[in-house]
Amino acid sequence: MKLDMAEIGTTTRYENLMRVIRNRVTVRKFDRNYKVPNDHFHLILEAARHAPSGANAQPWQYIVVRNSTAKQQIADYFVAEQRFRAKAKMKFPTPDYRGLATAPGFVVVCSDMRWIEAFPVFREGSEKGDELDQMYRQNAERILLQSVAASTMSAHLAAAALGYCVWWVTAIGQEKAQRAIRPILKIPGDISVLDLFLFGPPAQEPYKRWKKDIGEITSWDEFDHAHHMTDQQIVDWIKTKRHKVMYRDQSNID
Repeated sequence: MKLDMAEIGTTTRYENLMRVIRNRVTVRKFDRNYKVPNDHFHLILEAARHAPSGANAQPWQYIVVRNSTAKQQIADYFVAEQRFRAKAKMKFPTPDYRGLATAPGFVVVCSDMRWIEAFPVFREGSEKGDELDQMYRQNAERILLQSVAASTMSAHLAAAALGYCVWWVTAIGQEKAQRAIRPILKIPGDISVLDLFLFGPPAQEPYKRWKKDIGEITSWDEFDHAHHMTDQQIVDWIKTKRHKVMYRDQSNID
């Protein structure tokens, strides 16, 4: 396939891309009466499949969920998890997960964790020490998760380019979440559910959340230690800022 490469230094395509990126916004309640055309699912997943991945393994699978009962069952799990966190006094500003069931675009992101074998790991029966083997396997798992995240982000941007608002749901690392969701969608036991990707028209006016200034995240040639927070600074940020940056317009943070 002949690539359509932009001339180096031109910004037209960059500016078009940044319009999409800046207008990719999260909402947690959608217009439940809207029906996503099937070709929009195809357009979005076409973007997802072109993402980079370690060893070009492309270790992602996407399940498009159109059944309202399945959506509600998955939402019910998250609502129960939300209530558990409240009872456990985890003090995390959990979103209202009831909005999951309203998403017209509902995609479950999965991966087979056996794909870590495609990355640098010591094979079973090698004479290498367990500690070294564990180190490489942890790195391989990170490669896999980064690969799936890159693909998922491509899907989010494609949905935003089509005019949709999105919701990236990631609170499903617990084994109980796997056990709850797999049977609903007949997912094999060796396939991991990693994320939910939801999209659709918003049920209310969306707003842009706060983003760090570029100077706060950028170092040149070596790490800028002005960006390094102390333990207490992080504790204070969690206590005073986290709930604001998660759920407020970026103009109402301070």
